[in-house]
Order: sequence, then structure tokens, then C-alpha cells
Amino acid sequence: MSKQQLLTPYHKNINLKNRIVMAPMTRSRADNEAKVPTDALQGLYYEQRASAGLIITEGSQVSEQAVGYIHTPGIYSEAQVEGWKKVTKRVHDQGGTIFIQLWHVGRISHPDFHNGDLPVSASAINPHAKSFTPEGFKDTVTPKAMSIADIKQTVSDFKNAAANAVKAGFDGVEIHSSNGYLFQQFFNACSNTRTDEYGGSIENRTRFFFEVLDAIKTVMPQEQVGVRFNPSLHGMFGITIDEETIPTFEYIIEKLNDYNLAYVHLSEPFTDVSDVPFAVINIAKHFRPLYKGTLMINNAFDQEKGNKVLEDGDADLVAYGKLFISNPDLVARFENDLELAEWDQETFYTQGEKGFTDYPKASK
Repeated sequence: MSKQQLLTPYHKNINLKNRIVMAPMTRSRADNEAKVPTDALQGLYYEQRASAGLIITEGSQVSEQAVGYIHTPGIYSEAQVEGWKKVTKRVHDQGGTIFIQLWHVGRISHPDFHNGDLPVSASAINPHAKSFTPEGFKDTVTPKAMSIADIKQTVSDFKNAAANAVKAGFDGVEIHSSNGYLFQQFFNACSNTRTDEYGGSIENRTRFFFEVLDAIKTVMPQEQVGVRFNPSLHGMFGITIDEETIPTFEYIIEKLNDYNLAYVHLSEPFTDVSDVPFAVINIAKHFRPLYKGTLMINNAFDQEKGNKVLEDGDADLVAYGKLFISNPDLVARFENDLELAEWDQETFYTQGEKGFTDYPKASK
């Protein structure tokens, strides 16, 4: 029997021992005032999963302003850098590769995180979503539209976060430009009604993202930078699809061919978009012909579907989320066709080791 495609090495800008990627997942375990990852929790959690070809960490905010969920670790302070150093060392000691996901949630935040100040976004439009605050879920508010100075400062924040990631020993970074967060708020017309150079045309609405990408590549090689998108996100996080949504992502993906990135990470639709005008149902198949570099795909893949999308040539890498929560040895389970453990959704965003570092490896 030929070896599963998921278990084959990958060498194109990024060198991976297999094509199974641990997807970035918010876990809300940095429950300390400084928002520092700890050796005992995050260090152990990622070490346990170091057999993945690549680990992408939970989203880590690039500044205080970027915060939008409780107990998420940052990458903007020296204390956070020191905390992450312990995490990367544990992963590297197990022969693993680890990228950190750089994050700014924009309007999916709440004044509770900002001493009563409004969160920021492309435009002053309430997403009418929920923000996970220290006092539980609260309704989002109308954000402050970012000034040009705000945008320039945020570009600098991402550049600083990438430089900190290098100091912390990460093998690379992923720019979180997906799931209705700040960059997608600029991409989509439903959340961006600006009339300056960051609004209106597709080129203008994507300008901020490319300014961040260009800034990051001044502090680390392009080959160590990945980017993530969710083109057919609809009806979540205040995002709706219109006639320019998919053309916007086509423009972005095609322009990324001018860069030499580690990968482009795409999500299949989170919801049923079969009846949504202008949506794309099969993201991998649609965007594969447009991008010449490494393409990663995720959302609800199992072992069989993961191998098939690779065999069909529609992606090069497959990212797994929830399966990695409850199966720290997911690679070995796939390799030996072992039964997969069920995850406990009730502990996804709680604190402590329960539902985090206490899932056992399989006994063969």
C-alpha cells in the first residue's frame, strides 16, 4: 500500500516532515495579567503536538489594542517573548516546526478590553456579533474608524510582533487575515465604506494588508511568512458576501504570486453557502489554479478527505483543528489507522489543564 499523502514530507520554501498541520485555535489559557504563555500550559500543549509537520499557534495579539478575547497570549512585550521562547524550545527539542499567528481582531472586540475606549476597524460599522469578555459574551459595539495614523501604527505593530517572533525562536509567522478580523474588515465592502486610499476599489481595500506584509518581510525572510484567508465567510462575524468579495480574494491570491511566501492558508466555508449568491463552495479547487506557491487548506477535514485533497492536487498541506485538541498524537493515529478520541467542547475556552494538556496519546 502506498504511503498516505498526508504522511509524506514537503519541501517548497518550507521544509516539513509531513503535510499534517496543526491549525491555529484560540484556547484562552494565558490567564495572567501580562497575557504571557507559560511553560507548564502552552509549553506542554504544543510540545505534545510536535509530531505535526507544522504547528501554527493560537492567534496572538500584536498590541494591547488588538485584543478581543479573554486570556489570549500576546507577542508585543518582552515578557511575552520570554514566555514564547520556552514554548518554541520545547517544540524544537521534539523535532517540531512552529509558526506564531499574528492577530488583530479589530471590531470583534469590546470597550471592556480597552479601558472603555472603542475598538477600531476600517469603518464605524457594528458587526452585530458577540465579544468574549472577562464578564462573558457581550454584544459588539460600533467601532472607531481607523485614522491614517492608526493604520500606520498598526503596520508598525505587526512588524514589531514579527521581529519579536524571531527573538522568541519561531520558525515563522502567519498573518491572520481571516474570519472577520481586522484585515477582512478592510477587504469586505460590508465593513469598509472608506473614501480614502484604504477604501472603495479592491486595490485600496487590500492596501493595508499588503503594507503589513511588506513591513514584515523587512524583519524576516518571506519564506517564513504565511497568510490566512476565509474567502466564503458569510453570515458570521458581521461579514456578508457580495459581488466583489471573491474577486477581492482572487486579486489578493494572484498578487501573492509576486512574493515568495511559506504558504497561503485558506478555509473552506464555515457555513452552507450553496444558496448564497457570489459565494464559492469549493475553495481549494477554485483558488489552486490561481496560486503557484504552497497552498494549505482547512475546515472539517478528516484523514480520508485530507489525503484526497492532496491526491487531487488541490492543496499541498492540510490543517486540522479540533482533531488536534483531543489527539495530541494525531500523526501517529493517522499513520496506524487508530481510533480518534472525541474532544470536549465545554473545555475549549476554559482555563487550566483540563481539556488542554490532559488528552492522552493512543495505546496501540
